[in-house]
Amino acid sequence: MPGNQPFPPGVLVGLTTTIPVEAVLAAGLVPVDLNNLFISHPEALAWVSDAEAAGFPRTICAWVKGIYAALSRRPDIRAVLVACQGDCSYTQALGELLEAEGREVVHFQFPYPPHRELLSREIAALAARLGTSIMETSRVQMQLRHLRRNLGELDRLTYETGQVTGRENFNYLIASSDFESDLEAYSRKVAAFLREARTRKPHHFRVRLGLVGIPPIFGDLWDYLEELDASVVFNEIPRQFSMPYPDVQDLADQYLRYTYPYDIFGRLTDMEEAIRVRRIDGLVHYTQSFCFRQMFDQVLRERLNIPVLTIEGDRPTPLDTRTRMRLEAFVDVLRA
Repeated sequence: MPGNQPFPPGVLVGLTTTIPVEAVLAAGLVPVDLNNLFISHPEALAWVSDAEAAGFPRTICAWVKGIYAALSRRPDIRAVLVACQGDCSYTQALGELLEAEGREVVHFQFPYPPHRELLSREIAALAARLGTSIMETSRVQMQLRHLRRNLGELDRLTYETGQVTGRENFNYLIASSDFESDLEAYSRKVAAFLREARTRKPHHFRVRLGLVGIPPIFGDLWDYLEELDASVVFNEIPRQFSMPYPDVQDLADQYLRYTYPYDIFGRLTDMEEAIRVRRIDGLVHYTQSFCFRQMFDQVLRERLNIPVLTIEGDRPTPLDTRTRMRLEAFVDVLRA
């Protein structure tokens, strides 16, 4: 779509991170989280290699390479919504690269430091660019309340009763960034899962873990931890994607409480509350190779009065032997 003309209803819009998806839905467009599209594909590892063959350096985050490769295979995704502030500099550069290749790119900025008026303007500008209004966008926010409460209930069943596993928690919450590109079907799926989960017997593992940092590129992390009699009762960033404050009235306030795009201190406050409420024994801090967020590891260790194990991933592969051994030793220490 050339220029700044609104998009026709039904157009697929790729998302590089969680942004005010309410504006996309209000415009009648279909959100597609490109991270989920990449990591859920059985050939995700090959996609990273394809991006490198196309010229991406080895020393760049695999998520960015995966997003680029995903888009190269999906010409039906007509536009890409890029967070050029509040995500990472790689994403900003990716947006410029896509524009150079002729892809329609829509930019969005989370103000840094957080600023309510600036964020309100940015959301209004995004809504106008997509062909809708802030009033319609706010109406969608109200429509999503029931779904977001259901996601909060799913999260509660993870840390209070153990009727939802850490892996299930992660999968449902991470998908709330784009509602699996079908809001109605996703809402029904969450409701049906909740009904089934409530019939399960409560289950508690010996060790209760929090998983903090960006979503891991390893697919088998949660299953392996459960083999060790440990459960993830707090998936930090996926929970934030679900917007766990459904009763917030104003859309700008909702995205001001969303911790991911802003400084580490808001995230630390969120972690401290989770550690207390969810009775967490230890944290696994996942860091992505070549990601600037690795620098926050020392701050976490100094601020949080709890054992922290830091693991690093690069490409979408199963856990390597060394990481498995470190996780096992960490759980053993917490169990003791």
